[in-house]
Amino acid sequence: MKKHIIAAAALMLAASAVAKPMTDAEKAKMDKFVTELMAKMTLDEKLGQLNLPPSDDIVTGQTINSNIGQAVAKGQVGGTFNIKGAEKIRELQRVAVEESRLGIPLLLGMDVIHGYETVFPIPLALSCSWDMEAIERSARVAAVEASAAGVNWTFSPMVDISRDPRWGRMSEGSGEDPYLGSEIARAMVRGYQGDLKNNDEILACVKHFALYGASEAGRDYNTVDMSRSRMYNEYFAPYKAAVDEGAATVMTSFNLVDGVPATENKWLLDDVLRGQWGFDGMVVTDYGSIGEVSVHGLENLPEASARALDAGTDMDMCSFGFIGTLKQSVENGTVPMENIDKAVRRILEAKYRLGLFENPYKFNDTKREKTHIYTKEHRADARRIAAETFVLLKNDGKVLPLAKKGKVALIGPMANTASNMPGTWSVAADFSKYKTLKQGFEDALKGKAELLYAKGSNVYADYELEKAVTLFGREMRDPRSEDELLAEALKVAAEADVIVAALGEASESSGESSSKTDLTLPDTQRRLLEKLLATGKPVVMLNFSGRPTVLEWESRNVPAILNVWFGGSEAADAIADVVFGDVNPSGKLTATMPVNVGQIPVYYNHFNTGRPKDPANPAYQKYRSNYIDAPNKPLYPFGFGMSYTDFTYTDFTLDSDSMNSNDGKITASVTVTNTGDRAGDEIVQFYIRDVAGSVARPVKELKHFERIRLEPGMSKTVSFTITPEDLKFYNYNLDYVVEPGTFKVMAGPDSERLVSLDFKVL
Repeated sequence: MKKHIIAAAALMLAASAVAKPMTDAEKAKMDKFVTELMAKMTLDEKLGQLNLPPSDDIVTGQTINSNIGQAVAKGQVGGTFNIKGAEKIRELQRVAVEESRLGIPLLLGMDVIHGYETVFPIPLALSCSWDMEAIERSARVAAVEASAAGVNWTFSPMVDISRDPRWGRMSEGSGEDPYLGSEIARAMVRGYQGDLKNNDEILACVKHFALYGASEAGRDYNTVDMSRSRMYNEYFAPYKAAVDEGAATVMTSFNLVDGVPATENKWLLDDVLRGQWGFDGMVVTDYGSIGEVSVHGLENLPEASARALDAGTDMDMCSFGFIGTLKQSVENGTVPMENIDKAVRRILEAKYRLGLFENPYKFNDTKREKTHIYTKEHRADARRIAAETFVLLKNDGKVLPLAKKGKVALIGPMANTASNMPGTWSVAADFSKYKTLKQGFEDALKGKAELLYAKGSNVYADYELEKAVTLFGREMRDPRSEDELLAEALKVAAEADVIVAALGEASESSGESSSKTDLTLPDTQRRLLEKLLATGKPVVMLNFSGRPTVLEWESRNVPAILNVWFGGSEAADAIADVVFGDVNPSGKLTATMPVNVGQIPVYYNHFNTGRPKDPANPAYQKYRSNYIDAPNKPLYPFGFGMSYTDFTYTDFTLDSDSMNSNDGKITASVTVTNTGDRAGDEIVQFYIRDVAGSVARPVKELKHFERIRLEPGMSKTVSFTITPEDLKFYNYNLDYVVEPGTFKVMAGPDSERLVSLDFKVL
């Protein structure tokens, strides 16, 4: 039977997979094949396709558990995930194809979030490059490497808008802006999927649908509650952009949407995703989310499974609700067979689009695992791209870049750790291959300057807290006391000409299940930094983080601060490239950095109030919308980032002061000049404000950006052609409209330093 299935598919396909979008003829072939296959399937085999159990391989590091293999042979598994190793994956696929009754191949997923063994910067850092070609390239490399190891499905991109850095998973997204987030979502989908013809192109999975980044209090897995106006205008855009780009799969989120868990929210999955946006792919749950419905205070597992299926969820990750309850629900008449068939069809279509029915071993060429992973070319890409993501926050006296001479002291708990460099969600990483920052600096300074090193402190003084957020077992905590570590650091600092302090979060301080209420530098690191500053030597702070952190004290006291996030497997060399001036920093923030946690949420595209504070008056203003004890403005705004050179903006013009609301257009232009003494990249940003609408509109919204490179003394005119599409929003009735009236267009280097001109829409 299984050989017949594979042969039939081969006759129907002219190539290993079909291009996207599929033609009507190709869709007809796929429909015929899937219909004939489903006619042969029993109810148990259909329910097996809906089942996505875990492999335990990444967690345990052992060969996949035998229960999975037995279930695959019985046709009880549609796919599994997080297995590392081409041989192991090939064997499991062999069991599916050669030992199950119908020989239906498996989907093999993995959390390839920002790279496989060649690890790129965390997604939040990648977004700070504002470089869509680089971001697409990072996804392309990830797909090449993951597919070489047998993976054909990645649970990425995560496109949730988030404005609360207490939420650890902000590290996994692209920040606070829907327009930029949409462009990045498109780039990631293109990079992963291509046209799904080749054996190095894999299924993307857009997550978490929907609104997960708005969880209350920044606490993971928590409730989300917002108006539909805010959903459509501020949060939905990146999901829709990914769907429009052809993303093959979507993952539901853990949270409630309108009081209903997203996994069983029919309005969200059926009306919006499939109906309004035309998504025709497969929907998978997040880990165990059907089983968590009852914990939300709703129905039991059989009821939750039936409702999730009816809502449009196709595949159940790890709760075993579909395979464990739906057969009885069909038999007692509470679940129509039609619902199961719809879900099965969408899963089989995903496998068909991948080309698995034509060649089940398409992704199981074990030779590629030896030649296509962690290659010299991929490492060069990761190093180059990482350097684009670092954000220079402060550089008083132009301390940076450092000269490669004299004695450089590298001090701090982040300086000599390889496992901390890639960041969270590096599930396929091989930490034994990666450099520490100390090694990167040694290579950069070899034969030119002397590098001195001291740890200075642990990440936290509290042993148990540090154990929770570091990768214990790979690199253990220093057993010396904090006083001993500090004394050693001060001795090293006394010998140095300049001090580089490598400080900040540990890698697992951000990511899933890593919410925090204190975003300041840990006390023991703050003490170290204070003592280093007291030496009177120039100090550069490298801030490692997976989220915007609170650097208010540091911004007042440290002369130079470079935010390096978690830069991936090649971070050590990339950081050295920027610190020592081989690369000019160009990253700009995509998430606002607050003055303190009490400001959160603070974001640039907010609404005005009826009593806004006078921005020209820094003092507290009674009966105005402001704080008694802190400013309204953030420490560092969205779009902010410095360079080793200087850029000026002049000659901001519009080619017209009015446009038609149907098909008009206006071109805004601004001239940018490199007035410094070295070449550099600038990210030119354009914002729009709808001055008066039928509903309140944000004070500004990013609508266009362009990354340019200028040699010293060079100028370039950057233009943005404004069309009605750039001015549309969802009104009170959720109609997507552009309304006549006055608009402002703004241009500048970040969301605060802007020049502005008015125009009218008629």
